[in-house]
Amino acid sequence: MSVRPPRFNHIAMSVTPAQLQGSGKDDLIAFYGAVFGWTHLPMMDDDGKRLVFQTYSLEQFVYLHGDEAAMQCPRLDHYGFSVGTESELDAILERAVEYRTRDDRVDIIDKSVDDHGMLAITSIYVGYLLPMMVEIQWWDMKEHESRARA
Repeated sequence: MSVRPPRFNHIAMSVTPAQLQGSGKDDLIAFYGAVFGWTHLPMMDDDGKRLVFQTYSLEQFVYLHGDEAAMQCPRLDHYGFSVGTESELDAILERAVEYRTRDDRVDIIDKSVDDHGMLAITSIYVGYLLPMMVEIQWWDMKEHESRARA
């Protein structure tokens, strides 16, 4: 019997109870759904206490819990997702930029590339009302791709 190795499946952050109620909750649901395509799981809601988003698979989620002593962290504290193509990264960036035209609370660190020769990592960071930003990365495996074409 093969054993599946552990996988990263969620992140939990504390936010103020007010962020998990009324317009605070509505703002989170609207932004993370529109920009990242996350699904709000209303069956998990407990007003002021819990809000859960399914991210990109059934086993991946962002868990927000209400606490008066909510999490605070530096701007660049983040968690990350990878995408399969640069155009997917660009689409998320475009949605974030467009959303920022309606809501100046959107924080974006624009696209940059960290080139390591055989691997170039392109990334963006997007923050909105939560203590941690979301990083989106695209890994360009240049050396691997050139060998595969040969």
